[in-house]
Amino acid sequence: MKEVTFITGNQAKADYLAKYLEHPVEHVKLELDEIQSLDLKEIVEHKVRQAYEKIKKPILVEDVGLYCEALGGLPGPFIKFFVEEMPEVDFCALFDGKSRKATARCVFGYYDGSKVELFEGHMDGSIAQKPAGENGYGWDRLFVCEGFDVPRAAMDEESHAKTYQIIKPFAAVKAFLETL
Repeated sequence: MKEVTFITGNQAKADYLAKYLEHPVEHVKLELDEIQSLDLKEIVEHKVRQAYEKIKKPILVEDVGLYCEALGGLPGPFIKFFVEEMPEVDFCALFDGKSRKATARCVFGYYDGSKVELFEGHMDGSIAQKPAGENGYGWDRLFVCEGFDVPRAAMDEESHAKTYQIIKPFAAVKAFLETL
């Protein structure tokens, strides 16, 4: 498998990716400009190209979004800011009397200086009535995956890992990297 540098400030994300790929993954915390767009693919392509220009090595980046039906697709990739600035209970209350349907999406991008490859995963679900659970991070206390009745942060370890691998397109990334 070709060496690739994963751009993230989260050591746990890098460790999980390396474990799933069954291959060491160098990771670098790198501040990148993030364009304003609801299109994760557009955001990831911009980030992967920008990261490559800074370190000149094959790059892997990812971004996630939580797309809510009642909010016309918002917050999408802006979920990070909602989670940081708004109490979780208030976020869940936004959907009282409205559709709670939501889709979690993740896009990984690879760039080696010549071609961008994008890999997308997603899982449908809903916004919890109330935040719950202590596992995971980000919006895991808010999102209930289809087929489950608790938010991801309240799932047992096996269910959490199973849904994580659906939302995050690890299998497609691994298959691609093995062809290099």
